[in-house]
Amino acid sequence: MLKVILFANTDWFLYNFRLQTAKGLRDAGYDVLLVSPAGAYVPRLKAAGFAWREFPISRRGMNPLVELWTILRFYWLLRQEKPDFLNNYTIKCVIYGSFAAQLAKIPHVVNTITGLGFVFANPGKGGFLRWLVKQMYRLALRRTNTIFINQDDLALFLKNRMVPQDHCVIIESCGVDIVKFAPAKESTDTPLVLFAGRLLIDKGIQEFVEAARIIKNKELAARFVLVGQLDRGNPASISEDQLVQWQQQGLVEYWGWQDDMVNIYHQAHIVCLPAYREGVPKSLLEAAACEKPLVATDVPGCRAVVIDGENGFLVPSHDSEQLAAALVRLIEDRALRQKMGKEGRSFVSQRFSDEQVVEQTLAFYQSLMS
Repeated sequence: MLKVILFANTDWFLYNFRLQTAKGLRDAGYDVLLVSPAGAYVPRLKAAGFAWREFPISRRGMNPLVELWTILRFYWLLRQEKPDFLNNYTIKCVIYGSFAAQLAKIPHVVNTITGLGFVFANPGKGGFLRWLVKQMYRLALRRTNTIFINQDDLALFLKNRMVPQDHCVIIESCGVDIVKFAPAKESTDTPLVLFAGRLLIDKGIQEFVEAARIIKNKELAARFVLVGQLDRGNPASISEDQLVQWQQQGLVEYWGWQDDMVNIYHQAHIVCLPAYREGVPKSLLEAAACEKPLVATDVPGCRAVVIDGENGFLVPSHDSEQLAAALVRLIEDRALRQKMGKEGRSFVSQRFSDEQVVEQTLAFYQSLMS
C-alpha cells in the first residue's frame, strides 16, 4: 500500500479544504497520514478515520535558526514515516516540506499552491520578504511537482521563474460538496449580505464594511453580516477593537465562527468577497452551490468563480463605491438574485465538484508513478 502524507500549517486547513482529497486517496487504496500543528479540528480528523501526527510550526516566525530547526524536525518525521508521496499545502509547509523531502529522498513530492498569502496580496508591502519568498520557492520547487488552483498563480510563478513549467498542473480549487451545499427557498426577510471568511484586510473586509456604510447612508434596507474568526497568526488580521467598533456603529453584525455553513448561506441573499487576491475561494463555491448570487473583486481566484453579469458581479479591488453599487443592484432586484443564483449552481456543479477534484488529483498522482 502506498503511503501519502498531507502536510499543512493548521488542522483547520486540512479539515475544511482537504478532507475530501484525503477521503478520495484513502478510498483509492492509499495509506493517508495527516500532519499539522495541534488544534480544535484534530478530533474531527480522527473521527473521520484518519491517522494524524502533530508537527508544531510557527506561521509568523522569522528566526533563521528556528526555521532551520523546523526543516530538520520535519526531515526526521519523514525518515520515520517513509511516505511514497508528500503533498504540502500553505507557504511554509510547501517550502520547508520540500527542503526536508529532498534531504529524506521522498520519491514523490507534490506542492499545492492554494493562494499566495499576505506577501503577494499586498504589492506595496513586504518588498524584502517577497523577494526572499521568491528565492525560497525557486529552490524548493525546482525538483518537485506543483499543483496550481488557478491560471493566474501559475502565470505569476512562471513569470518569476519560481517553478519549472514542465512540473506543473492546474486542478481548480479544493472542490465543493454540491449535495451538502444545496439550494433552499430564498427568505423574504430584509436582504442579508454575507461576508464569510477569515477577518483579514486582504480579504477585503474594510471595503465590505465601507460598502455597508455607503448603503446604510442611502437608507436602503439591508443587513450586513460577518461570519468567520480573527486570525491572530496573520499580519493582515483586523483587531478585535476594530470589529467591536464596526458593530457599535451599526454597520455589521458579527456571528462569529459557524460550523453549519449551509444554514448560514440559506439565510443570506447575497454573498460578497472583495478580496485582493485568492486561490479559488471556497466560500464563493459553497455560496454558488446554494444558489446565492456573488459579488467579488476582479482578481485572481475570484474571477475563476464569478462570471460577471451571469452568476454575480465583479468589481475593482479596493473600491468600496463600486462594490456598494453592485450590491445595491442585487439588494433591489429579487428576480436578478434568483437568476444569478441558478446560473452559479449550474456553473459550480459542472466545474468544481468534489468528485472532479479528487479524480484529477488521483490521476496526477498516478501520472507521477508512471
